[in-house]
Order: sequence, then C-alpha cells, then structure tokens
Amino acid sequence: QVQFVESGGGLVQPGDSLRLSCAASGIAIGIYVMAWYRQAPGKQREWVATISRGIITNYADSVKGRFTISRDNAKNTIYLEMNSLKPEDTAVYLCNIDERVYGKRDTWGQGTQVTVSS
Repeated sequence: QVQFVESGGGLVQPGDSLRLSCAASGIAIGIYVMAWYRQAPGKQREWVATISRGIITNYADSVKGRFTISRDNAKNTIYLEMNSLKPEDTAVYLCNIDERVYGKRDTWGQGTQVTVSS
C-alpha cells in the first residue's frame, strides 16, 4: 500500500523559511519523478515543484527562486525548502509521484499545513 506522510509545516511570518518532508512507504521513490503540490482553501490543488530521478528540478513560476525540492532515495523521502514565504503560499502541501508524468493519482497523504501570516 502506497503512503505519503508529509511533515514540517507550521505558522510562520512573511519572509520566514520552512523545510517540508515527505516520507514514502510502499513505493521506492528512486525510480519515480516526484513532485510537491499545494491546495489553498477554496482552490484546486496546484503543482509546485518536480524533481527527476536524477537531480533535474522544475518549479511553478510562483515559487521559482524561493523554493528548492530535493530527494534522499536512501531515506525514501523528498523535501521542499521554502524561503521568503509569502501569505499567498498558505496552503496544505502534499507530495506524490508526478501526475504530469504518470497520470492522475488517487492516493494522497494528509498533507502538512503551511500558514504564512503576520
């Protein structure tokens, strides 16, 4: 059974940083293109960042230059380093294999809440 457990969220002020983690089980992430997504209240889930099976990364324009995705295949975990956080980054953050590569996913974790507010 594939499971993703996201952690590391919290309540921070604009300009602060957070590091999110996503631990996977039931799947070896090393053979997959992995991605972070986010869903703000009342909005559809949106793609945030992708990391290839190697180290090639890609980011949504809204986070480019502020967020960094990385992976540790030995720990079966991916990360999202978020800097210069803005109120518009407030959302539940989730990870999965990249839907743009493998198609729509039915299994998601609970996500981790990130709230950016002064």
